[in-house]
Amino acid sequence: MNATTKPGSDTAPVDIATMRETAAKLLGPDDRSEALPPVPEELALFTSMLRGHLALLIPEVQAKAGQLPKDCIPRYCALACVGEAGRKLRVGDGCTPAVRVSVARKLARSVNALCDHYEKLDGEVPVREQP
Repeated sequence: MNATTKPGSDTAPVDIATMRETAAKLLGPDDRSEALPPVPEELALFTSMLRGHLALLIPEVQAKAGQLPKDCIPRYCALACVGEAGRKLRVGDGCTPAVRVSVARKLARSVNALCDHYEKLDGEVPVREQP
């Protein structure tokens, strides 16, 4: 398992590898729209999983970005991505199979983007000394 957590942290680790794996099942290896959609039962499961991943990632990325200076470009980009992911979470699943696939793929792209920010911000957030 490739989970990321800070020593002494009281939050559960974020399993970026699993999140990326779930997103890849909807997007394919190259995020191509020609990737075949999963059957409806799997699509509902993947959509639910992606929503859960976003619910975990949004506050984590937001917290990491919040530790950066206000005029920092990575902070701005990460918070913009957090806002977009939040908007996508509020969208329903859709009423037709094509719309359900489209919504799920948008959620998968948001998961990938937040995973990118989560990993990138690890190098940007200043390490605070322990007392």
